[in-house]
Amino acid sequence: MQRWRGLADLPGGWGRCVVTIGVFDGVHRGHQALIARTVEVAKTRNLPSVMLTFDPHPSEVIRPGSHPAQLTTLRRKAELVEQLGIDVLCVLPFTAELSRLTAHEFVHEVLVDRLHAAAVVVGENFTFGHKAAGDVALLKELGRRFGFATYGAELQGGSMPDGEYAEITFSSTYVRSCIDAGDVVAAADALGRPHRLEGIVVRGDGRGHDLGYPTANLSTPRYAAVPADGVYACWFVRDNQPGRLLPAAVSVGTNPTFSGRERTVEAFVLDVDEDFYGQHVALDFVGRLRDMVKFASVDDLVEQIGDDVRRTRAILGLDG
Repeated sequence: MQRWRGLADLPGGWGRCVVTIGVFDGVHRGHQALIARTVEVAKTRNLPSVMLTFDPHPSEVIRPGSHPAQLTTLRRKAELVEQLGIDVLCVLPFTAELSRLTAHEFVHEVLVDRLHAAAVVVGENFTFGHKAAGDVALLKELGRRFGFATYGAELQGGSMPDGEYAEITFSSTYVRSCIDAGDVVAAADALGRPHRLEGIVVRGDGRGHDLGYPTANLSTPRYAAVPADGVYACWFVRDNQPGRLLPAAVSVGTNPTFSGRERTVEAFVLDVDEDFYGQHVALDFVGRLRDMVKFASVDDLVEQIGDDVRRTRAILGLDG
């Protein structure tokens, strides 16, 4: 897959293509259906498929301070969409100047003049241009004028993870709400995979080592979608061994037993005696074990951690 940072990276002699547009944060099941449709249309027309996305998140430029929790880093997004068959990921820097383009200007300058779109595939709730004035109907009208086809894909939804039917539309906002509530099972159902949190392992206070459960402490990206305080069963993934999943019991919170104030993400990696300091790692959240609570004594905490480890093995299917 080719990766472009802005339209200046377009190769010389670039021909026509099929484009899909959006932030695609999370690359959830709704996004996956849209991407699959884009790839299908591109293959039918024997053209390359292009995902046009934005960085930073448009809301941060339009309303500074409103950046939503980020479900996927750009690097992770690129990995996921490549697996789904996209030929080109074009990351368009979202600037105040870009935000002021009218819907007509965006189509003419970006989709027609630069990308030479033969077809554009978007969700039925897609909006674009200054103040989100453009919609799918306008995109179809402009497509007829400029010579590209427009496909408005239906939004995807489903039932609750426990099987109870509900009118759920898969969206990045929905996934963020699940993660913010600590419901990583519902988030995984909407994503089609566990929610992943990335970070660099940094030095902690060493308290876990003293308790017999040394932890890898993650420094996460600024806007990362960190689950609600609690203890979770996760898979621990290292950059240098992406195919090897290590089981981990992960604590998110302020360590109230020790009157902590700083919110931390600490992973006790099971069955591995290794220092991960300085490594870029990821945590895939599979299940929630319990809330973060304050224990009456250190012995009570150690006993509970032992139970957390046993339950982590069970949730990850390692107990037999």
